[in-house]
Amino acid sequence: MAHDGQDMPLSATAVIPSLLTLTAEALAPVEAVYAIARTKVRALVTLDGRISNGLVEANQTATHGFAWLATYVESLRQMQKWAEKLEAEGKFGEVEQLIHQIAFGEYLWQMYGGIPMNQGEILRLQDIGLDQSDMSALMAPAVMTLTQTANTQAARTRLVELMQERSAEITVGASGLDDELEMIREQFRRFSIDKVEPHAHEWHLKDELIPMEIIDEMAELGVFGLTIPEEYGGFGLSKASMCVVSEELSRGYIGVGSLGTRSEIAAELIICGGTEEQKQHWLPGLASAEILPTAVFTEPNTGSDLGSLRTRAIKEGDDYKITGNKTWITHATRTQVMTVLARTDPETSDYKGLSMFLAEKTPGTEENPFPTEGMTGGEIEVLGYRGMKEYELAFDNFHVDGKNLLGGEEGKGFKQLMETFESARIQTAARAIGVAQSALDVGMQYAIDRKQFGKSLINFPRVSGKLAMMAVEIMIARQLTYFSAFEKDEERRCDIEAGMAKLLGARVAWAAADNALQIHGGNGFALEYKVSRILCDARILNIFEGAAEIQAQVIARRLLG
Repeated sequence: MAHDGQDMPLSATAVIPSLLTLTAEALAPVEAVYAIARTKVRALVTLDGRISNGLVEANQTATHGFAWLATYVESLRQMQKWAEKLEAEGKFGEVEQLIHQIAFGEYLWQMYGGIPMNQGEILRLQDIGLDQSDMSALMAPAVMTLTQTANTQAARTRLVELMQERSAEITVGASGLDDELEMIREQFRRFSIDKVEPHAHEWHLKDELIPMEIIDEMAELGVFGLTIPEEYGGFGLSKASMCVVSEELSRGYIGVGSLGTRSEIAAELIICGGTEEQKQHWLPGLASAEILPTAVFTEPNTGSDLGSLRTRAIKEGDDYKITGNKTWITHATRTQVMTVLARTDPETSDYKGLSMFLAEKTPGTEENPFPTEGMTGGEIEVLGYRGMKEYELAFDNFHVDGKNLLGGEEGKGFKQLMETFESARIQTAARAIGVAQSALDVGMQYAIDRKQFGKSLINFPRVSGKLAMMAVEIMIARQLTYFSAFEKDEERRCDIEAGMAKLLGARVAWAAADNALQIHGGNGFALEYKVSRILCDARILNIFEGAAEIQAQVIARRLLG
């Protein structure tokens, strides 16, 4: 294959000698800059010894930028752990070495020169209050060597060359997971290739619900009971296994990957906050997909401000009547139960008066989508993420059996919901990786197949460079996501780690989809090409399960507090 007009291939010298030593040495100066940044930002937002909401808001760029810096630091930590683990196992081959050095070379440079919080907002360390002397740690020899020599055109071109040679492999580079998890990945990759990918684009273009046959087959594969304990009819597997399954299903189509999210959220709510009777009643049905759930939290005028919810649940005897409006309710029609967040204490206007209900309903049909008395709904037409559809719902004295108050106690709804956010954000990060991987799949195939000026697009450095950076950032996001899943599996608090994984994963997915479409040129703008769908699907990841701005704020508050 020709490179820059030469007929000889690039050699393995694209890999830096003593790479792991260099990257390990680079972490100390990175940690030093992070510590300075934390001190500076904390001083900006502290009043009378406490973090001030007003000052956090007034210094939002610095606060959110600090969250991004922290995310980059954690990303490099996890990449180093990944590389050292592979080295110890004899699996740190040329592909993995190239991914590792490009990751460090690029993220170190971005930390010094500017981190893209999105495509129009670049966070520079000066925005956090650092001056040149504060940043001098980044002049350390290891950092200088990596920024100057790690992410070169030669390294990127060589990586893509190897990606073509090893195209039969499921991931670009070893994931670092054990054989059991990789067997699960292979099973769901096959399912996606056979059952999902051939039809996903048609479902999208026709704005159709994912067929029930697909849901039934997913149920047989155990998707809906994956992490539900065995005593309640599930498989009792790890959050890491959930990541792998979500990743590969979303690689086929984000709608399919997200079907499991509904059950994951509902099951987590019941496991964490339900009574034993509720667990026995609901969890086996969720695990088998005999019961399909939907989450009913958001309201038209509240968005991320859940404490301002106005939907009310009035107690009548032992039961409740719910009245109010909800929006952005995914997969609302053919589900049997809704996890509804409503206000049971009318005297409150914050989180304290909210309760969670397991509200039963009759599944709808195309002709009559909401047949249950007391509720109506209308579809919201959307750009992407279409396979389950989005709805606005209106409740008017909707009846909920008293025994379906989650945990049997009022006022616990917000706390119960917060307990699910770690899992939900880990799962969303995994979905983002799957979408990014699908963008890489179609972008790379098009670059190989499409001929321009007498050769394949993939032979042009700026095309192969895009593909290389997709592969590298997917691996970074993957390692951050797996780390948060492992923390969750060890029952350690991981809201920061899960938030970081979701924050970075969403940006990586959007960048990958955008670059894949660019590789397609004008064809990428045509609806008939899959990449147009992938772009639409990728865009939602930065918004749901906590918009990027909210996510950054939550991360920063926790790290600074």
